[in-house]
Amino acid sequence: MSDFDGMVALVTGGASGIGAAIAAELSCHRARVAVLDRDTTTAAPGLFAVRADVTSEDAVAAAVQQVVDHFGHLDVLVNNAGIGAQGTVEGNELSEWQAVLDVNLLGMVRVTRACLPHLRRSTAAAVVNTASVAAEVGLPDRVLYSASKGAVVAASRAMAADLIDDGIRVCWVSPGTADTPWIGRLLSRAEDPAAERAALEARQPHGRLVSAQEVADAVCYLAGPRAGSTTGVGLTIDGGLVGLRLRR
Repeated sequence: MSDFDGMVALVTGGASGIGAAIAAELSCHRARVAVLDRDTTTAAPGLFAVRADVTSEDAVAAAVQQVVDHFGHLDVLVNNAGIGAQGTVEGNELSEWQAVLDVNLLGMVRVTRACLPHLRRSTAAAVVNTASVAAEVGLPDRVLYSASKGAVVAASRAMAADLIDDGIRVCWVSPGTADTPWIGRLLSRAEDPAAERAALEARQPHGRLVSAQEVADAVCYLAGPRAGSTTGVGLTIDGGLVGLRLRR
């Protein structure tokens, strides 16, 4: 028997990258997993995939209802859908600010609101949100992205306080620079992709990018019943970027 036997989990942005790794790991632990994504063509076989855009309240509500109709209930929500952005405070148009916040922050809000009536009926409900170390450290050319993920952290902590009496735990993960398709696209546009990758790896004290699997392992711990006394906190997976100051 696994920790997640009989439990149903919904992972947004679950068809690729970190979301796909989270969905796969939950499945390995015997959860019944649904993924919500704008493009479900890359979703792993065996998962219940629902196409929806987290910027549409109607689409989110319909997708969550579809998941509950299929499985009968819902126990775990992983708000992982997100988009990146580069730029200083002057470098992004206000329309881009609105677009990124609409996905990274308000997308989390829309999905959580749609799931709450179902999570309240669970005996082991948990919400895990994907934040970033960009919420905790100042990274160059990441003002918009950092602001969006800082908002995710602050909202997650407040949600944990609001929902604890409903039996719903709320936590978050803060990955460092992870080996994801978005980072791959970022590197491909660099003048020297190999040098840029080396610089990103060197920025993290353990000397490499974080793997999607490492983030998935952290999410599964926080989402599972073994973390029953853990709420209102985040788990940082960054190779020591936030906490360590090494002399090389």
